[in-house]
Amino acid sequence: MRTHDPWRRMWTALCWAALAGGAALCGEIPPQAEPIPVKTEIAEGPFQPTMESLAKYQCPEWFRDAKFGIWAHWGPQAVPMAGDWYAKHMYVQGHRQYEHHLQNYGHPSEHGYTEIIGLWKAEKWDPDRLMALYKKAGARYFVSMACHHDNFDLWKSRFHRWNAVNLGPKRDVVGDWQKAAQKLGLRFGVSEHMGASFTWWQPSHGADKTGPKAGVPYDGADPKLADLYHPPAAPDDKGWYSKNPDWQREWFARVRDLVDSYRPDLLYTDGGVPFGNEVGLSLIAHLYNADMKNRGGRLEAVYTCKQRSEGRWVEDLERGVMPKINPHPWQTDTSIGDWYYNKNWKFRPTSWVVHMLVDIVSKNGNLLLNVVQRPDGSLDPEAEQSLEQIAAWIAINGEAIYGTRPWLVYGEGAVKAKGGHFGEDFAYTAKDVRFTTKGETLYAIALGWPADRQLAIRSLAEPDGNENLSSITGVSLLGHSGKLEWKRTGEALVVTLPAEKPCDFAIALKIAGAGLKPIEVPVVIEPVRPDAKGNVTLLADAAELHGDQIKTEAQGGQPNIGFWDKADEWVSWNVKLDKPGTFRVRAAVATLHADAEFVVEAAGQQLVGKPPRTGSWAEFRDVELGQLEIKQPGDCTVSVKARDAKTWKAINLRSVSLVRAQ
Repeated sequence: MRTHDPWRRMWTALCWAALAGGAALCGEIPPQAEPIPVKTEIAEGPFQPTMESLAKYQCPEWFRDAKFGIWAHWGPQAVPMAGDWYAKHMYVQGHRQYEHHLQNYGHPSEHGYTEIIGLWKAEKWDPDRLMALYKKAGARYFVSMACHHDNFDLWKSRFHRWNAVNLGPKRDVVGDWQKAAQKLGLRFGVSEHMGASFTWWQPSHGADKTGPKAGVPYDGADPKLADLYHPPAAPDDKGWYSKNPDWQREWFARVRDLVDSYRPDLLYTDGGVPFGNEVGLSLIAHLYNADMKNRGGRLEAVYTCKQRSEGRWVEDLERGVMPKINPHPWQTDTSIGDWYYNKNWKFRPTSWVVHMLVDIVSKNGNLLLNVVQRPDGSLDPEAEQSLEQIAAWIAINGEAIYGTRPWLVYGEGAVKAKGGHFGEDFAYTAKDVRFTTKGETLYAIALGWPADRQLAIRSLAEPDGNENLSSITGVSLLGHSGKLEWKRTGEALVVTLPAEKPCDFAIALKIAGAGLKPIEVPVVIEPVRPDAKGNVTLLADAAELHGDQIKTEAQGGQPNIGFWDKADEWVSWNVKLDKPGTFRVRAAVATLHADAEFVVEAAGQQLVGKPPRTGSWAEFRDVELGQLEIKQPGDCTVSVKARDAKTWKAINLRSVSLVRAQ
């Protein structure tokens, strides 16, 4: 049922009356201070807006040493306490956030997102207190949201009247966060999600398709609000980044204003290089050149986005990790809960945060963690407790994290991440060990406490023969002052741990020695087995990936195999059948190409798949390939490869199904 709140209704009526008279949200919106510049000019310097020029970039040591950052993914969309992407989905009839808005605020034709902006007051936000908590928890850098897809700037924007200084809390959110971070010596970054805003906001131009308000335009269709909700997009403009050149020019001007006004150490973009053209590359070049000018020739700025970079910037993975050591520094961005405050979400346990941090650092990465804030700017008690627990762990084990570099292998154990976006839930145990190094010291971090207190590290077994002339001269446990008993056998380095744990979640051994090299540990991959009906479903996150670029990601909320641009890369599954049979084969595929072709191979047979153009990388269609006859029970490898390397076109693959023929 709808919540009837007479005070809210009266407030809303006053706001909309003000809007009709040229003001909005109980306060006058000043006119646009400056027009958008015509040209995308960049600061002078060695970097130009080309991939070749950006290849000269080298990631600064401060970022490589920092390892752990905290992010305030916070803004007006926290107000409904209903989770991420609220501003978009409140305009999608039938979506849970549309229903939430209808029940709590009213219909979006009359009570739109501008009302949510006005309700965001941040009345309990204390950036100095929060920054002290974050520093104590081990953060070495802090990132402030600057503008989400809702197109609302959280700084004193020169080119956009919809900003937090004019409306909502009427504070320079970015500036106040920056002051708090700099007081405590933390590096400061900003995140921009603005590039995707143009197409993201298009549902606000629509209307209900059914019901009493069918056909009544939402407030996003009001031309007076076009600078917030954008003009309507062209029919073929549906990608993450808009093709609209006027919007691209505005994006550049506003983000350059952000960079020039606050001189951040780090700039994050939610997506690949914006617009995939010179506009996005110009902003990166400007960031680098301006930073060098501000620092007397030194380059310490970091740009991070969700696109493979080969070192031109820092590649970012959303809610995912790399499958192995990456040669270039990278970053995971994730959250202890939903991205915006969601009263129906439970926070992640502290063990999950610690395990993510350790795994990421072992692979040459950094962790950027969103600590979810309430609409008023405060933290839930559970979030503060988690920060205290992280602080206790980092106080003991920080030397195995900060300033470290990867070893020759990242670790050992049963958990093997497939790599890519949206894969961060792993069942780690004490048998999962991750390695870091600092100078001549090797750290082995076990992601659990063995019940028998015997920690066996197979990668450090005594080598056979003379091919690995290594020695271990000492083993100690961080947080424990006593000596440890240990021995090195042909099977493993076996350490007897003390009776009392020095800390929760994970423990770090400090290993001294000379010439240490890992012993190869065999990887055991569990086979996929048929269900009760004899059918086999091969999911993306269970596949073995063969190649350097191909990754597991998520489109449409489910894992899929993507970044499949190279024809020589492929995927496979080990299947264990209890009896032979004939199977109908189909695959769930998305592609932007009309002539993409792949093959499924099994038991010496090959079937060709010809998927239709699905229109989006997130729209999957089932492709029927025909039948396979598997004549023998037992192990069988099912592979998916390019049909022809010369004509290969990229696909996203969600699953392959083998349905037993009746």
